[in-house]
Amino acid sequence: MTPLEAPQLLLVDDEPNVLKALERQLRAVDRGTEQPYRIESYTSPAAALERAGEQAFDLVISDYRMPHMDGVSFLAKFRALQPYAARLILSGHTDSPALLGAINSAGVMRFLCKPWEHAELVLAVENALLERALLLENLRLADEVRVQQGIISRQEAELRRLEAESPGITRVNWGPDGSILIDPDPLPEKKTH
Repeated sequence: MTPLEAPQLLLVDDEPNVLKALERQLRAVDRGTEQPYRIESYTSPAAALERAGEQAFDLVISDYRMPHMDGVSFLAKFRALQPYAARLILSGHTDSPALLGAINSAGVMRFLCKPWEHAELVLAVENALLERALLLENLRLADEVRVQQGIISRQEAELRRLEAESPGITRVNWGPDGSILIDPDPLPEKKTH
């Protein structure tokens, strides 16, 4: 994400009305840009994971309790695909062991209770995006030091930076004849507004 780009958010909740409420509140945020966030919403965690394999996201908010895959499992799988995206979990239930599991296995940055306060939601999203930006900058600086010490090449550092910003961008599927293979499957259905 460049400084002028709106952050890409992924929202996952099996309740369409909750997704609409989240989107409405996040689209109303004044970040000093025309479009505060680019938002994709999914009622299916599986479809959201499929999309996460194709599109880089800066932040994901997932419901904790969903019928086919709980939020912790979803966020752990999402983390494997996009380790540097910020992760938040949303729930109407407070279950301490589950919260610890979410924090430990899925690297959740913040737990938000349903119903949420608008200001708390916005603050959590902005803080998570800031924390992500700091993490990416720290990774970039650490790679600069590795380049200076001769541990990695400048090309390797740039590939790491690109992969952290846009997961999957450095992976190319090559055909036996040297051609680039493009996934023929259409994009999964998504719910966007």
